[in-house]
Formats: sequence, structure tokens, C-alpha cells
Amino acid sequence: MTPTSPTSIAMQASRFAMASRQQWQLALMLFSLHGLLVWGIGSELQTAWALFHYGCFLLWQPVLHGREPLTLRTALILLGGGIVMTMFMSWWLMAFWLCLLFSLLGGRIFSLAKTSARPGFLLAATYLLAMLTMHVVPRLLARNIDTDALMVLVEYGLLLLPIGVLFTKAEHGDARQALAMDFFYTLMLLMITITLVLGCFAIATTTQARYTEVLLKMIFALAAGLLALSWFWNPRAGFSGIGLILSRYLLSVGLPFEQWIQSIAELAQQQRTPASFLSHAIADIAQLPWVEGATWRLGESEQQLGKPSMHLHELQFHDVNLTLYSRWPLTPALTIHVKLLTRIVAEFYEAKRREETMTQNAYMQAVYETGARLTHDIKNLVQSMGALCTAAEHTAASDQERLLALIRKQLPLLNERMAKTLTKLQSPASETRNTLPILQWWESFQAHYPQLGIVFETSISANPEVDGDVLDSVTDNLIQNALAKRSSQPGLAIYVSLSGDHHYTVAVRDTGSAMPATIAENLFKKQVSSGKGLGIGLYQAAKQANASGLTLALKENREGAVWFTLGPQQPA
Repeated sequence: MTPTSPTSIAMQASRFAMASRQQWQLALMLFSLHGLLVWGIGSELQTAWALFHYGCFLLWQPVLHGREPLTLRTALILLGGGIVMTMFMSWWLMAFWLCLLFSLLGGRIFSLAKTSARPGFLLAATYLLAMLTMHVVPRLLARNIDTDALMVLVEYGLLLLPIGVLFTKAEHGDARQALAMDFFYTLMLLMITITLVLGCFAIATTTQARYTEVLLKMIFALAAGLLALSWFWNPRAGFSGIGLILSRYLLSVGLPFEQWIQSIAELAQQQRTPASFLSHAIADIAQLPWVEGATWRLGESEQQLGKPSMHLHELQFHDVNLTLYSRWPLTPALTIHVKLLTRIVAEFYEAKRREETMTQNAYMQAVYETGARLTHDIKNLVQSMGALCTAAEHTAASDQERLLALIRKQLPLLNERMAKTLTKLQSPASETRNTLPILQWWESFQAHYPQLGIVFETSISANPEVDGDVLDSVTDNLIQNALAKRSSQPGLAIYVSLSGDHHYTVAVRDTGSAMPATIAENLFKKQVSSGKGLGIGLYQAAKQANASGLTLALKENREGAVWFTLGPQQPA
């Protein structure tokens, strides 16, 4: 068994003490009410009993939070209630007071989380209803209870109900839960009890019937009315139900809800920016008959529509502060309606914001990919120029003519590649493919790397058309990585081969050390960190190859044989 901590024991004890105190306060309020009704009204102690009961009610009342500071307005209301209770005491006042207490207890019963705590409140509600119908209403009709037994029952027998409240199980909870109350049921019970009192009074005064008969007629009439209401509340055959009609009314005060949804959806499709959508949506709200104007702040900008009025309602959603001005104070139904409308606008507005963000991200992604591809091409151009410079540095004086011929041959090619790169930079959308026979490309490509110790091998039986720019870019990248690897591993041999037929394969192989497994696993999937240039270059090269229908792969990765292949994608 898990031991209970001292803190938990103290909290449980505090909750139990608070719940017990609430039961005592309720019972004391009922005792004081009994004394006022039975022995107080019309006696010399009437004012004392009234003040005593009102004080007990303030101790028990379930409306105000005990921890909240008492405002001047609340204090004046409480003081006014005490003055009315003492200065204007009458049986009519007590009848409406009992109706109010009964409705407060009824609303509390429906809001209880645990049914085990309901018996105490049920006993208290039974006492209030019994005193109302058996003692207060007959006094309104100036009729006494028919028998002495009923008089004894009212004066002494009903006291058993408040005593029973003391022995019922209390609800353990915090102070805030003790204040929970169902407003709808409270209002409904208040209207039912007032209808019961006024109905009994009206029937009894007009028909001169016995009070017991009148009371039974009113009770059965109210029961029949409630039964019919519950029957028609839910949907029936051919009838949508009162509950659904009420919900439609709450959702459609001022304009049909379906029409509003359709209008907002059309605005979301027509307007391109969130700010424009918001302006048109608020303009639609401002056309409602009860709206005088609106002001909204979006970031640092503030806009206004219509004119302000003394009745304003401030709403906030996401980064928008909206103030609606109405022609008259809003009812609770209209308040719910306004919040619903603005919530729908908020969701569509946020959707437009996300759409704008995604469009911007897609644009930035396109710019990034274009820049990365062009950077990759420029890097290859620089590396090709570096190869020419290396050839110039290692050429003997006797081979100057061969060097000059090589430069004359390579510079136009480099100039052509530079011009194509600049064209891509200026207008990426107009990029075209440069197709040529693969043997022609192969011959031109071998001339890019003179006197660098690279072995070129050819065994191809066909001469298909290929995209020379893509082959140049990807193969250049593989060779430059191998050359960078040779700088730290002297004696490394580099082989470049062209083999196959229409399904050709360009392979770049070196005899250096193998790549780490972690790098090889993610080589073409994402950027990898490497001190020798492996990573982002091959990542971009693989994306460029895939976009052109080619596949760049690491065929072999072991000591003395690191082998990359480039060729057309094979059908699945």
C-alpha cells in the first residue's frame, strides 16, 4: 500500500472541514428561515429574525467567491438586499425569496460532480418547496391550514429536513468547485416555482376552490408541460426538435449561419492576402443590422469601419485586436453569436496566414535550389580553370606550343559554360538542355583534365544523346573530390570510364581509403560534414542528376576501391 504524504492528509482534512462547514451553513440558513416564517413575520422579533436569516444566507450563498475582494457595487447590492428584507417584509416577498432559494439549490444539484453529495441539497430543496406550498402560499390567499396536524407538521415536522442536512455526506472539493452552479437549470427552476405560486394564487382567487385541489392541479399541469417539453426537445419523425431549433437560433441571430460560412469561404478564395481577407470579412460583419462600426489592429496598422458607439465589444484572436461597436447592448445570444462569427473569421485568417507562409517558403526553397545549383556550376568552372593553371605550372618550356593549343581549346569551352551559368542566373525558368552525342561529350570532357594523372577508359558500343551540362557538372564534382583526396593520400590513382550501350555508365574510381560508414549512408540524402568537400557538393549533384533522369550512386566503398557511377535511371 502506498503511504499517504502529510501534505495529502492535510489537504483532505481541509477539504472535509470546508465541506462540513458548508453543510452547517446551509442547515443554519434553513433554521433561520424557518424561524422567520413560522415565528418571525408579524411578531416583535421580525426584524431580528430577518437580519439573522439574511446573515446566514450571506455565509452560505453560492454566488460570490469568498476569496474575491468585495467591490463597492457588490457591497451596495448586499446592503440593498438587507434593507429590502427588513423594511419591506411581506408574504409576497418571502414567496419570491423561497422561489429564488429553491432555484439556487436546484442549480447546485445539477452541477454536482458526485451524486453521493446530492441528498443534502435534495433535503434542503424539499424543505423549501414544502414551506412554499404548505405555509407561504396559503398566507398569500389568507387561508389557514385545514387541520391542526398539518400546522404541527409545518411548524415542527419540517424541521427534521434541515436536521437531516447535517447528517448527509458533504461534497469534498475546493472552494471554487463549491461555487459551481448550472445557470440554465437555476433559471428554469426559478420560472417554474414562480409559475406555481402565481398559478395557485390566480386559480384560487378566481374559482374559490380548495387550496389542496388548486395545488394538485398546478403541479399536474406543470408536470404535463415539462413532459411535453422533454418529448419535443429531441428530434422526432418530421420534427427537428426544440433543442435543435434553439441551437439554430443561437447560431443564426442576425443572419443565416450557412450563408455566413459560404460567404467567408468565398472570401478566402477570392482574397490573396490575410490582411485583405480580414478587411472584407469585418466589412461583412459590419453590415449586420445591430453593428454600428468596427476597429481592428493588425500589427502596427489600425483600420476603422463605420462609426464608434457607446456599446463596444473587444475581441482578440492571433495577432488581431478587434473592437465591434453595436447599436444597443448585446444579449447573451448575440454575444455568443459574435464570438462564433469572429472565431470562424480567425480560423480562416490563420489558414490564409499559413498559406502565405507556405508560398513564401516554397519561393525561398526555389531560390535556394537555384542558387545552390548555380554555385555548384561555378565551383566546377573554377575547378576546371584550376586544372588549366596546374597544367600551365607543370608544363616544360619545350611543351609551350602544346600548352597554348590546350588553352586555346579549353578557354572557349569555359567561356561557353560561364555564359550558360549566367543565363541560368538571370532567368532560371528559361533553362534548356544542351544535348549532344555521348562520344562527343566524352572527347571534350577528357580535355578538361590534362596532365593530372587521370586515366580515362572507354568501352561503349552506342552513341546516345545526353545532357552535356549535367554530365559535366556531376562528373567534374566526382573528379574534384578525388583530386582533393589525392592531396592527403599521395600515390592515389584516379580512373574515369565510360561503358555500356544506350544504358551508358560513367564511373569515377580511386584507389584511396574508404569513406566512413556514417558519411556513405547519408551521402546523397542530405548534407554531411566532411573536411574534403564530400557532402553538399554530392548532395546537389545527386539532385541535379535525378532531375535529369540520371542516377548517381556509390557502387563500392572499400579500401583501395571507392567507386561512383552515373547513368540513366532504370525502369522499376
